[in-house]
Amino acid sequence: MPNVLSKNQLDEFIHNGFVRIDQAFSPEIAQAARQILWNDMDVDPDDPSTWTKPVIRLGMYTQEPFVQAANTEILHRAFDQLVGPGKWIPCRSMGTFPVRFPSTDDPGDTGWHVDASFPGADPANFFEWRVNIRSKGRALLMLFLFSDVGENDAPTRIRVGSHRDVARLLKPAGEQGLSFRELAGKLAELPVRNELTATGKAGTVYLCHPFLAHAAQPHHGTEPRFLAQPPLLTRADLRIEGSERGYFPVEEAIRVGLEISG
Repeated sequence: MPNVLSKNQLDEFIHNGFVRIDQAFSPEIAQAARQILWNDMDVDPDDPSTWTKPVIRLGMYTQEPFVQAANTEILHRAFDQLVGPGKWIPCRSMGTFPVRFPSTDDPGDTGWHVDASFPGADPANFFEWRVNIRSKGRALLMLFLFSDVGENDAPTRIRVGSHRDVARLLKPAGEQGLSFRELAGKLAELPVRNELTATGKAGTVYLCHPFLAHAAQPHHGTEPRFLAQPPLLTRADLRIEGSERGYFPVEEAIRVGLEISG
């Protein structure tokens, strides 16, 4: 099959930490998924006076529209290019849905962070989940836009190139890595980076390096924002040294951050 991502896009992923795919799934799938989500919230989609919270968190949706969205041919081919054929596990649920509503209230969750990928001593404590230099358990962070998202619609903020800085933070922590809380506390030490917002039409997907620093923001628009952020799970940990077959972009990005050559 022909490649989905060009060499320039693969290079952008390595150096910037993400690639955007437009029309990764259809508007009809997005609409069907939104209907399911509306049905699970105690709000009226036609009455903004019922939108009293800045964010409602839903998650782990396995219905057909969500599975279809995550498993289109274009995405599977992109996963193969970024992570490697046979090295990732197909998504069978859509993960967390932070549905954001227009609001002047502080949503309370807008700090910069990197998503953790494996449990610590207390698996029930999300803040103690961990991330290590080989990104144990996670191949990609993914942002699925299930509604149109403009600049005023609480688009996720991305620090361009921060994944390479995060690799340098993680290296001394070895296999144990750092907890979500520990790593979030260290992000202030990183160099200043340009920011980009994850905007696009419903059906857009951002495939991001698992070390990419990102953050939520308040919603200043008029329509709720529907976005999912599932991980792409790995079948085996990433390789950043000693590989005879070479390195896929998700691995090469870590090597670039650590200045590993050869």
